[in-house]
Amino acid sequence: MQVFNVQGMTCGHCVKAVTRALQEQDAQAQVDVDLAARQVRVQISLAVEQVLAALREEGYQAEVA
Repeated sequence: MQVFNVQGMTCGHCVKAVTRALQEQDAQAQVDVDLAARQVRVQISLAVEQVLAALREEGYQAEVA
């Protein structure tokens, strides 16, 4: 499980956008977004840098928690 702090997530649309962005990279990814904590927990086959790149491409500032 990888955990990331993600800035800029405010609503359900953000949750869907983040989930979609990661699942486009790995269809089997399990994504759990916690808006209140501004965290994304993900079980994914990608390397940390690939996850960060996908989140940044979607427009969110992200870093490893």
